[in-house]
Order: sequence, then C-alpha cells, then structure tokens
Amino acid sequence: MTQDADAICHWWRTSIIDMAPGKIEFRGHPIQDLIGNVSFPQMIWMMVRGDLPSAEQAALFEAALVAGVDHGPQAPSIAAARMAATCGVGLNNAMANGVNMLGDVHGGAGEQCAELYYDIAKRLDVGATLDVAVEQGLNSWRAENGKIVSGFGHRFHKPVDPRAPRLMELVRSAADAGTVLGRFADIGEAVQASLGAKRAIAMNIDGATAVIFCELGFPAPLSRGLFCLSRSVGILSHAWEQIEQGGRNKGPMPPAYLPLYEPHEDT
Repeated sequence: MTQDADAICHWWRTSIIDMAPGKIEFRGHPIQDLIGNVSFPQMIWMMVRGDLPSAEQAALFEAALVAGVDHGPQAPSIAAARMAATCGVGLNNAMANGVNMLGDVHGGAGEQCAELYYDIAKRLDVGATLDVAVEQGLNSWRAENGKIVSGFGHRFHKPVDPRAPRLMELVRSAADAGTVLGRFADIGEAVQASLGAKRAIAMNIDGATAVIFCELGFPAPLSRGLFCLSRSVGILSHAWEQIEQGGRNKGPMPPAYLPLYEPHEDT
C-alpha cells in the first residue's frame, strides 16, 4: 500500500465496524450472527459500549428507553416535528427538526442529573456519608447551576411523575437479583428525600433514567444521547401522524390567535 493510500485508509479509525465487500462486523460480531439473536437495546449497548449486555442488563436498559419515548405535542421536540411536517418537508427532516430541539433545557436533564449522581458517588468514595455527600453535591450543583435540580420536579406531574416509581421499582428488583448494585438508586432516593424535606418534590423521568444509566455504567453524556434515541420514537410517531392528518403551515397557535405586540420603548 502506498503512503497516500495508507493515509486515506487511516483518515478514519473505528473499532465499531469492520466492513468490506461481503463482510459486515459490528464490534467483532458478524451481522448475520446478530440478526435475530440480539434485541435492539442490546445492539444499542454493544455499538456504544463495545460489549453485549446480559439479558437482565438489557431488560433494565430497555425499560429506561421505553419510558422516555413521548410526552405529547406540548413537548418542544414533538411540537417542532409536527410543525415541520406541515411545511412539506420529508419525514427524516421532521425528525431531525425534533431531535435538534433536545438541548440543555429540554432533553438534557438526564445528563445533568447523571453528573450530579456521579459527583455524589465520588464524595462517597472518599469517605463521606450518604447524607453529607448528597448535601455537598447539591450545594455544589446549586452554586454552579442555580436552584433547579435536574431530574426532580415536573411542571405537569405533581406530586408524582408516574414513570419514575415504576423505573425505580425495576432498579430495586435488578439490585436484588444482582444485576446492578443499587448504589445510584440509593443516591437518587437520598437526593429526592433532601429536596423534598421542605416541600413535596418528586423524582421525574430524567432522575429515574439517570439512576438506571449510572447503575449500568454509562458515562453521563450518553444519558442525553440515549434519551435522543428514545424520544426519536415519539418524534417519528407524531411526525407521521401529522403527515397523515394533513394540514399546512401549522404554527404554534391557531391563525385566529396572534402574539402580543409590545411596542418598542425608546430609551
């Protein structure tokens, strides 16, 4: 191989896929051996992590993915996809429009909550008690991010987000079976107890899925990526439904309602 050809071949480096004419292997597994033998959650895990999870790990992972698929047209990502669908773009464009709405405020809470949990875990590792580690972690969080703690409280679901208790039940069952340690379940519940000491505030979907992703060893940034995969199912569903319903140029409000006009005040 010439030096130029070698430079071209080495331009991209990947341990994810080995592909050549007649050959497709993911993480060392021939595609024909994976098809029909591994689930989609197992495939996601393997592609991101490099190894195949156990059936028990995959089941807990899948529960987190299922829980986050949709939250209705009032969610910005879903609304954006539906509006895009009424503008005549393709289904892939409508989906991309929705996924691109998943940022720090809408869609990023799971990553932020996982960062909090990992910070508390580090404090436990150096000898702090759970109560002290949680208090220190929350104080550090508030100093950097403000009073709102990602993963707790919900503008619609008060006092309980119905998704969180079920997910935590599954985490506890997995811990009892030895699939996970239950350490981050303890941390998440301790954070909830601390935040709820003065007023009722419940763990939400992001707090619960962050527990699962941390229990399974996913780095915090992947919490957001995995949520994007999960929510893309709802985005696809709503975009397709809107295309089937029809309608043109549906903005955020019906045509009879216009935004409040506020005249500019000269200073």
